[in-house]
Amino acid sequence: MPKTDIARRVYNHTWKLDPIIRSLLDTDFYKLLMLQMIWGLYPKVNVAFELINRATSVRLAEDIDEGELRAQLDHARTLRFGKKEMIWLAGNSFAGRTQIFEPAFLEWLAKFKLPEYELRRRDGQFELRFHGLWSEASMWEIPALAIINELRSRAAMKHMGPFELDVLYARAKAKMWSKVERLRRLGDLRISDFGTRRRHSFLWQRWCVEALKEGIGEAFTGSSNVLLAMDNDLEALGTNAHELPMVLAALAPNEEVLRAAPYRVLQDWNQYYGGNLLIVLPDAFGTTAFLRDAPDWVANWTGFRPDSMPPIEAGEKIMAWWREKGKDPRDKLLIFSDALDVDSIEATYRHFDGRVRMAFGWGTNLTNDFEGCAPKEIEGLDAISLVIKVTEANGRPAVKLSDNPRKATGNAEEIERYIRIFGNRDRVAHDVWV
Repeated sequence: MPKTDIARRVYNHTWKLDPIIRSLLDTDFYKLLMLQMIWGLYPKVNVAFELINRATSVRLAEDIDEGELRAQLDHARTLRFGKKEMIWLAGNSFAGRTQIFEPAFLEWLAKFKLPEYELRRRDGQFELRFHGLWSEASMWEIPALAIINELRSRAAMKHMGPFELDVLYARAKAKMWSKVERLRRLGDLRISDFGTRRRHSFLWQRWCVEALKEGIGEAFTGSSNVLLAMDNDLEALGTNAHELPMVLAALAPNEEVLRAAPYRVLQDWNQYYGGNLLIVLPDAFGTTAFLRDAPDWVANWTGFRPDSMPPIEAGEKIMAWWREKGKDPRDKLLIFSDALDVDSIEATYRHFDGRVRMAFGWGTNLTNDFEGCAPKEIEGLDAISLVIKVTEANGRPAVKLSDNPRKATGNAEEIERYIRIFGNRDRVAHDVWV
């Protein structure tokens, strides 16, 4: 198929051709999986999500026009799942299973629209908030982050001419292909696209996905982006995210229930999915605390996705825990996904090769690496650490501790309370790139 001339398209951006969010399927697959469970088990829980800019030196409200941001957010609220998309969700096989989505859920989803939002400016930053039913507000996270990141990219390129844009994208493509050539050398590599939320743009993410599909063949296992998976005949990949234990912990009536929240999430998840989707995300309140208190049945799950501890350190810790539980790590799976670049992918792959099954979810460094590509000095093309996190549930504050304290979210008093409950062992601060 002919490839999009991204530089020309960027130079001639129009609403008709390039709204940032083109479909409600332009989201991560785990959002739909979590959504079905939330819809089924927690239909009356109200939550709030808020934008957090960890790169505080970047003043987003000065880089991005508020009117353009509102226009893109408003456009996303007009979208509905299309007939073709609903047929694909109903009939496709995911994680080796057909009809993973219940007919009643799909009937509800066909009428879904994104709820209202709150947006204001303060001290050079945007305060962006989504609140309402958990089953509605949760779906804003991925499109809102994609909108903000792409508007920032567009603002940075606004005054570039057509030849400068040609050079920019030519260099970015060459840089990306050099990574493909390095990945080819890793024999049994399994890697997927996890880059939606902080991508440079939709068109660029699509190009990267198509490049990986051609460049590394079967080693490219799919995309977390549901729209790109559908359009490119790829596997849609994903499991679950931190918001599940964060909300259940916030709702807990006492410390005993709070401490058990991460395992209650797994029980709920198993009720809905089981099978190939039994992947544990252990670090919402610290991986060491999770492993210390985990019931024995957690060791029967397929694998873990360590997310905020250095990958080799996290992998060794989890493998040691498996061995303590009488499990052979060679029968288990580790999915690495935190701030990966080619160097860390290669190092992690070589460290664990033959000792455990591995997969890599490649995010921001895949879909938003333009460092050194611009033909002149330009600000705003670097990726920054933007997140949208759940901040309250039924009016109660939500907390994420993380293995890296610099990734913690929540008010200081609640963070200290959670540390008293879960402990602070092995939580080590290190720089957060994305």
